[in-house]
Amino acid sequence: MPTTLPGCAGRIAAIGLAGTLAACSQLGLITGARTPDFDRRPVPMADPGSPLAPGWEHGAFMQIFVRAWRDSDGDGIGDLRGVIEGLDYLQALGIKGIWLMPITASADRDHGYAVTDFRSIEPAYGTLADLDDLLREAHRRGIGVVMDYVINHAGATHPAFVQSAASAHGPLRDWFIWQQPAPQGWQIWGRDPWVSGAGAQSFFATFGAGMPDFNLRSPAVVAWHHDNLRYWLNRGLDGFRFDAVPHLVENGAEAWNDQPESYALMRGVQQLVGGYARRYLVCEATARPQRWASAEGCGSAFAFGQERHLLDAARGREAAVEAVAAYHKAAPPTMANMLANHDLFAGARVWDQLQGDTAAYRLAASTYLLLPGTPFIYYGEEIGMAGVPTLAGDRQLRTPMSWTGDAARAGFTTGTPFRPISPNARTHNVADQQADPRSLLAHYRAMLALRNRLPSIARGRYESPQVRGLVYAFQRRHENERALVVLNYGKEPAAIRIDSLGAYAKLVNEHPAGGAPSQADAQGSLLLALAPQSLRVLRTVAKP
Repeated sequence: MPTTLPGCAGRIAAIGLAGTLAACSQLGLITGARTPDFDRRPVPMADPGSPLAPGWEHGAFMQIFVRAWRDSDGDGIGDLRGVIEGLDYLQALGIKGIWLMPITASADRDHGYAVTDFRSIEPAYGTLADLDDLLREAHRRGIGVVMDYVINHAGATHPAFVQSAASAHGPLRDWFIWQQPAPQGWQIWGRDPWVSGAGAQSFFATFGAGMPDFNLRSPAVVAWHHDNLRYWLNRGLDGFRFDAVPHLVENGAEAWNDQPESYALMRGVQQLVGGYARRYLVCEATARPQRWASAEGCGSAFAFGQERHLLDAARGREAAVEAVAAYHKAAPPTMANMLANHDLFAGARVWDQLQGDTAAYRLAASTYLLLPGTPFIYYGEEIGMAGVPTLAGDRQLRTPMSWTGDAARAGFTTGTPFRPISPNARTHNVADQQADPRSLLAHYRAMLALRNRLPSIARGRYESPQVRGLVYAFQRRHENERALVVLNYGKEPAAIRIDSLGAYAKLVNEHPAGGAPSQADAQGSLLLALAPQSLRVLRTVAKP
């Protein structure tokens, strides 16, 4: 998440809050003498039910930056109608869920995390009616839709913050965190989070002056957020991805991260979301993600740190193979796995990190798509889309999707793209790879087909991990079905003896399919040979 914003919200650090509010007024963001207001109406629960199959959340998700996914109207910016246009592609790929990065109205005109209206759609993306259409069409294809919810902060031009800043004695003053004078000794990521505001007052902003933190110790603020969540769930949304949950509540300059109050806050959210039928909640937590993935936190959280081990294993580093094998011994089965995402701190695009090594790319993808938990594919990852290194920071990861090999527009828009397209769009795009059965896209499709066909892969237990050098084997078990996954990350042929299969267990080949079945010996052991940089998936029916 960036710490500076374009437009008037980005002026706070330079000219102070009072000057910023005046500038925003001149720009028409704050009009007239009347203080701007916002929707604070209570929203009671009204669950419309869910048309999705039970367990849909165990399928693979596609993370979509709407601005960069597909432009339906030629203005150069992706939109919700563009997401609808891409649903058939997602269904054919085997996707069961979509995570939409922020789609609510925002001051930043880019990433969307500087929210200015928690109950409306960013105008550049469309309308509430467009969202309703998206939900209906996604559900018709068996795809759930979750969206980012930014509970930690608002955009600096959100009416709640404008009112809070306007008066030290106003009713919304304690919706944000103010102190006079600013406390000393604070450093978050090398920066003082306290920002000079009106008069001698300073406000707290973890992610920069344009995004002031809510006071989440306030029952009124928490109740309002709960109303906002019910607003979207009542509309048929299938859940949320929560941003930056370790940073919700601070207890001082030395205790600003991963505090007990933040866990309690998210347990309340988990209870609210869990009251609706077949909804899903996942959280971003770089601090202790395994704890956040448990019932103590969010119930599911991204496996930060694991993505680096997955890529290093695919590069042929033995220590990383050991780390991958050990991770899910202790991790909750509700981890959300990934190779990369929209933030540079999690790594560059996979194509760039692996320097175009497609064999390693396939192995990394196979591993995380077949492990326990819910896999999240960052849009374009499935075609080997490269980042744009000439762009600063996170923007290099958030460029238009490569639908075709058109060097100017990549099939993303009929107009001028809001940002340069990927430098490898000519060779790595959806149109070309859909026609190539040996493409990276075809491999992703094959892995997702396994996940969708075999309950043991989608939601089975993680059992009997074994590592021998650069060979990694593990079993997934659900009821009487057992799957065996074996990967050779090395560039030489290898073999591994698999244990604990059961006496004389018979295994059929799922990937690559075909060939004679294999059979374990009387001790339940089986010697498997593997080609260099290869994957084998076999299936057996375990004895009760």
